[in-house]
Order: sequence, then C-alpha cells, then structure tokens
Amino acid sequence: MEHKDRKKTEEALSEIYRNAQLALVSIADILPEIGEDEQIKTELHAQHEEYEKISAKASILARNMGLELKEPNPMKKAMMWGSIKMSAMKDNSRAHIAEMMVQGTVMGITALRATLGETPEHGNEEIISLLKEMIEMEETFEKRWKQFI
Repeated sequence: MEHKDRKKTEEALSEIYRNAQLALVSIADILPEIGEDEQIKTELHAQHEEYEKISAKASILARNMGLELKEPNPMKKAMMWGSIKMSAMKDNSRAHIAEMMVQGTVMGITALRATLGETPEHGNEEIISLLKEMIEMEETFEKRWKQFI
C-alpha cells in the first residue's frame, strides 16, 4: 500500500475512534439531564454500550497496527458539554433530547461517510469494515431517535 493510501486508512481509524469518543461524552453529558424518563435512559445506555464496543475495536486495531489514536480535542468536548447542558436545561423533554441526539448522529454519519469516501478501497479491510459498521450503527440510532420526536 502506498504511503498516501496507508495514511488515509489510518486517518479513517482515527475518525472512527474520535466519533465514538465524542458520542460517549455526549451521552454522559446528557444522561444527568433526562429526569425520570426510563425509556430514554435505557436507549442512551444501550447506545453508550454500542459506542464503547466500536471504540474498543478501534483501539485494538490501532494497537495491532502500532498506531496511537488521539483523544478528541478537549476544547471541543468542553464546548459540547456547555451546549448540551444549556439546551437540556431549557428543554429536557423527550422530543428535545431525541432531536439533540438525532443532530449529533447525523453529524457523525456525515463525517464518517466523508471519511469512507476518502478511504482507499484497497486499504485495510478491518478498518473499512469497522467504518461501515459504525455508519450502519449510527443510521440505526438515527431511526430509533426519530420515533421519540
């Protein structure tokens, strides 16, 4: 594999990891704002678990390839936290929480699809497979959240 292609494939793995980490942070930030809505809490916990699995798979792949994955930008995480807290304080209704989750999921899908488009077809099959798995997972989450709106 050419150096340029290997670099693009490695960047795809980093994008998967970053996307999963940001989703985990978002869910952790939003959970305390839910109140007594057990159905929403259950959905958030289930999705948190799925993002943890993807994150772990990305970490294992990176370790096996001798790559170091960078954590998401701390400033971006802090800005997300503030945005989520402010939005949820104004309205922690089921529909509003679901809308916030749909927005985050759509941003993730968009970023991951762009990454997939930039990833060489003959790149690392495991990374490409994980990228496609995460896109499918996020698309499923988007549909599940829309039922609450």
